[in-house]
Amino acid sequence: MWFIRDGCGIACAIVTWFLVLYAEFVVLFVMLIPSRDYVYSVINGLVFNLLAFLALASHCRAMLTDPGAVPKGNATKEFIESLQLKPGQVVYKCPKCCSIKPDRAHHCSVCKRCIRKMDHHCPWVNNCVGENNQKYFVLFTMYIALISLHALIMVGFHFLHCFEEDWTKCSSFSPPTTVILLILLCFEGLLFLIFTSVMFGTQVHSICTDETGIESLQRKKQPRRERRERRGSWKSVKETFGGDFSLNWFNPFSGPRHPKPLSDRDWVRQVSSVSDTENTETTTEEPSEEPKDEDFAEVVDE
Repeated sequence: MWFIRDGCGIACAIVTWFLVLYAEFVVLFVMLIPSRDYVYSVINGLVFNLLAFLALASHCRAMLTDPGAVPKGNATKEFIESLQLKPGQVVYKCPKCCSIKPDRAHHCSVCKRCIRKMDHHCPWVNNCVGENNQKYFVLFTMYIALISLHALIMVGFHFLHCFEEDWTKCSSFSPPTTVILLILLCFEGLLFLIFTSVMFGTQVHSICTDETGIESLQRKKQPRRERRERRGSWKSVKETFGGDFSLNWFNPFSGPRHPKPLSDRDWVRQVSSVSDTENTETTTEEPSEEPKDEDFAEVVDE
């Protein structure tokens, strides 16, 4: 099982669960159970609990799923020789985890691993968001935004109802306690609705454009002539959510389409010109004579 032993991430994950359970407590025991409208309580209770369950299930899957870690320590001389590099080909080696980095992989200082298609490291799920768990992170942000919106709507209706009637009949708690609990829930719901809606939007945009957050930052720093253009496609969306559009897209227990195991050619990158290799720091010794084509099949530290 994949689990990151990071104190800050574990604390943030515990806080996430606590806040969801607090919302559950206020919704059930302050607003719905004391309500005299049985149909209203049952319908809203079922909807809220279903969304909360899906949010926590998505959180667990995002936290406990390998985001796409590259095998650690595979940058051995024997393995590199087995790739049989041709002129103009290079492999990029991560000096921190001693792994060969395939294209679009980045090193995470918290996970201490190179992650394929790494978008960012999220302390709230105590994990990187990468190739294998981005779907669960998107679902987590979506369901948290939905239960936050649902809670805010119910708080609004509850305040209107209590203003029209006696406050002592609105809740099994005292009026001051009820007001404090509802205000705290309102503040929590508003804060997380904004935060998770923004995260959900950025993740959907990242998937549709097939460009991770790290790649977007790198593209902005590069000169325009050196930028590598990426075109989003429906294929990348289907790969993230696991096939053609269906209800399984919204199911945290249904995984994304598993990528094929990395082949030998996935570890190798092609340099576009001689100057690309000359401007890169290498682990091989500098040739004393004029470089030849054969000199560009090498290992590059990145």
